[in-house]
Amino acid sequence: MADDQDFGQGDSGASSTFPMQCSALRKNGHVMIKSRPCKIVEMSTSKTGKHGHAKVHLVGIDIFSGKKYEDICPSTHNMDVPCVKRKDYQMIGIIDGFLSLMDDVGGTRDDLKLPENDLGKEIEKKFKDDETFMVTVLKAIDEENVVGVKALT
Repeated sequence: MADDQDFGQGDSGASSTFPMQCSALRKNGHVMIKSRPCKIVEMSTSKTGKHGHAKVHLVGIDIFSGKKYEDICPSTHNMDVPCVKRKDYQMIGIIDGFLSLMDDVGGTRDDLKLPENDLGKEIEKKFKDDETFMVTVLKAIDEENVVGVKALT
């Protein structure tokens, strides 16, 4: 029965999301809306209705695609909050559409794609102009993307 299971790769067991009561969420925080990690940009709470639950209306922007999502949830219910990690890397190069990046301890990675938007064009221009700069990478729910650029001082 257990012969077909593969235990070769381990996981810390830490979830990529955690539950939080809807009333405890705050503007500029993060929340999962329609299974996407979103930054909360608007939040309003309605008064308690005749059935006894105040409702929270959430508007969030997907942190990776920029799409707008909305949700309404009773204030006493739990919503999933993504574990969002932010890390800055120094730009080293661009190889076949992938970024070559170095972290603050000298480790390198070449697995992030060059964004296909204005940010990607900005990164390419800065790299061609031999500027020294950092890129900001956000990671949430096993998805990673470059979301910003800043000059290295």
